[in-house]
Amino acid sequence: MSIPKISDSEWEIMKVIWKRNSITSEEIIASLSEKKDWSPQTIKTFINRLLKKGAIRHKKNGRSYIYYPAISEKECVLAESKSFIKRVYDGATAMFFVNFLEEKVLSEEEIAKLQNILEDKKRK
Repeated sequence: MSIPKISDSEWEIMKVIWKRNSITSEEIIASLSEKKDWSPQTIKTFINRLLKKGAIRHKKNGRSYIYYPAISEKECVLAESKSFIKRVYDGATAMFFVNFLEEKVLSEEEIAKLQNILEDKKRK
């Protein structure tokens, strides 16, 4: 299954759905009204776009619908990361990491985790 392109606003909706795994539009609206200045109709428009894109699915529950993710957060993050690296770095993953790591201060735990990943990659 290909991962659909998701706008920044749609990502906000997806984060709420991923966090709850199954949720009504009213619950999505309540969750986002604390963070965003979006009308309920705007949120419902984003939900409908995500349905059309195949990012979420729904099932009828009485008079409302329950929405749930059709794709995992991990799959979306990976697809977005690959797309970004391809667009910005012409697919040069190593150059992305070099630029990122030169700018970011890492904790000892983060450094150890990166070292473990690199060691695993070296062995393969």
